[in-house]
Amino acid sequence: MTGATDSKRRFTAVLAAGGTGGHMFPAQALARVLLERGAKVVLITDKRGAGFGPDLPQIETWRVSAGGVAGGDLLSRASGALRLGWGILQARSLLKRIGPDSVVGFGGYASVPTVFAAGRLGLRVILHEQNAVAGRANRLLAPKAETICTSFATVSGLRDSEQEKVTITGNPVRSAIAQLGRQPYGVPGPNDEFRLLVIGGSQGARVFNDVLPHALCRLPDAIKARLKVAQQVRGTDTGSVSEVYDTCGVTAELRPFFEDMSERLRAAHLLICRAGASTVAELAAAGRPAILVPYPFAADDHQTGNAQALAEAGGGWLLPQSNLTPHSLAERLVRLIEEPGALVQAAGCARAFAEENAAERLADVVLNHTRSNGGAKREEAAA
Repeated sequence: MTGATDSKRRFTAVLAAGGTGGHMFPAQALARVLLERGAKVVLITDKRGAGFGPDLPQIETWRVSAGGVAGGDLLSRASGALRLGWGILQARSLLKRIGPDSVVGFGGYASVPTVFAAGRLGLRVILHEQNAVAGRANRLLAPKAETICTSFATVSGLRDSEQEKVTITGNPVRSAIAQLGRQPYGVPGPNDEFRLLVIGGSQGARVFNDVLPHALCRLPDAIKARLKVAQQVRGTDTGSVSEVYDTCGVTAELRPFFEDMSERLRAAHLLICRAGASTVAELAAAGRPAILVPYPFAADDHQTGNAQALAEAGGGWLLPQSNLTPHSLAERLVRLIEEPGALVQAAGCARAFAEENAAERLADVVLNHTRSNGGAKREEAAA
């Protein structure tokens, strides 16, 4: 492995990320490892991006214009193209000033201006694809990449020539969650509390608010007496969801967002959740079984690909939203709660599915700049 401290000058990596946590969480995890290895890290995000926040104040953050050019009407696409063009010019100027050794793109349209400009400048480009179906941004940028780091063993949507660039690193997760997998899954006894965690992801999950309370009301009284639910409820649904739970005697804690996700995962016996890349990676890292309900309107239906990969590995159960009814969900929950051996097996399979040390492995790729003439490219870009 070639480390940041092997060069006389400090290795500099630019991370291009923005949008949802699915793109920002792995970028943040990589940034921590690169800093620990002595590299300089610069984040370039879009104008909506909040950056990495107070946890990593030492990271220089720049914002450029960005815009999507797919979907919407002609005016929206034209406006997006103009914002993208301006963002590429901004990113080009920034990259020439920074002179990075590597530019790492994490997908999403917020990454496009920076990675596109880096490719035009001849800089070393690395892409990280979190999903089992390559996103539109990474498919667009793949020809410019030297290496495409993936989270899944099989990623669809890439050309044959781009598949040759693929190396599996896994999807970096937050360190507190990564540590959960070292602890055994707590098997619930027949008289123990059964803790159910329900999360909706960045897109939210109104369908969970509509279906789940009525499903839990269908459970036998003996199970309802043991059940402890922690559910993410956004918007104005809290009152109506709480009323259903109170009426049927289910103990539930409702929050718009869980700040203590690592603690929630540690306590959970089962999750009901979407199948975003970060969610699947965190389930695997923590070794927690889940009923996965992919968001049906995700671009290229990538959440179904993510859920299928974990379900085929035995780490959870795929339940399409079209099949999610109070009756079907209640039947599934009764079987799992009354036969916890299936939960134990799924927890073990989920843990086995995890790619260990994903952030460290991704950092190895980023810092291995001997594979290309990184120093010369850096000097050309800075000229």
